[in-house]
Order: sequence, then structure tokens, then C-alpha cells
Amino acid sequence: MIPALWGLASFVIGALPFGVWVARTKGVDILSYGSGNPGATNVGRALGKKFFFVVFVLDMLKGLVPAAGAAWLFPKGLGPLEGQPTAFLFGILAVIGHAKSPFLKFRGGKGVSTALGAGLGSAPLPALAAFALFGIVLKTTRYMSVASLTGGFSVILFALLIPGSSPQ
Repeated sequence: MIPALWGLASFVIGALPFGVWVARTKGVDILSYGSGNPGATNVGRALGKKFFFVVFVLDMLKGLVPAAGAAWLFPKGLGPLEGQPTAFLFGILAVIGHAKSPFLKFRGGKGVSTALGAGLGSAPLPALAAFALFGIVLKTTRYMSVASLTGGFSVILFALLIPGSSPQ
């Protein structure tokens, strides 16, 4: 597959507004509710935990599929990038699609769940460790923003600390 086509596909996959679609099934315009964000947290506030988890998983898969697909399609990487950074790059295209969805007039969510998927598809152990720390911080502080930032930044540290996780 041509990398540019997989890049476009990754962006479009990321742009799919699952939060909007799930909320619509319950008659809720999630873009007009709470924070106006179409992500899992706002959907959960509007519709409850069950719908939070549905949107969380769907949004996470939006990052996982492009990253894992790139790892499979381009195992040696592209240009100067090795396989793992290449996979993460395609996952990040999905995060950008999620945050700037053309289906939502270039609005979107913060991309936390989608970034987790990108991490799982490119560097699973550091992503899982960061997600565990995210969970601990969320349970302790009860602030999604603090937990998200901690998880996001800690994945870099975990990639450096876990043997075989960072690109050689």
C-alpha cells in the first residue's frame, strides 16, 4: 500500500465521530451538552458509564487500527523512521483526525483515547504502563485532565525504561 493512502485512511478513521453517533442513538446532541466535546468523558457525563466505555473503546480503536496496520504494512518503517516510530506516526494521524474531524467542521475531541490506541498499536508495553498510571492518577485525583496529561507524558518515560520498547 502506498504510505500516503494509509496516511489518509488513518486520518479518516480517526475523524469518525463515534461519540456524536452514539449520543445521537439516545437523542442527545453531544456537541451541545456539557463541554461540547464528542469524546468518551462527555458522552459518559451525558449518558452514563456504559456509553462512556462504548465510546472509549471505539475511540481507542481509531488509533490502534492505523498504528497496528502501519506496523504490519511497513514493518521496516518509512524513510529514516524505523517500524515503531512509523506505526506511531500513523496513529498520530488518527489522533489529528479525531481532534480536527472534517465530519464535525474540523472540531473534535482531545484525542486521549485515540492516542492510547496509537500507543497500543506501536509500543504496547509502555502504553499499557502509562494507562495503568493514568488509572491510578484518575482514581486518586478524580481529575481526567490531570490523569490524561500524566499518562501522556509518562509513556515517553516508560518507553525509555522498558527494555526493547524504544526504537534502536
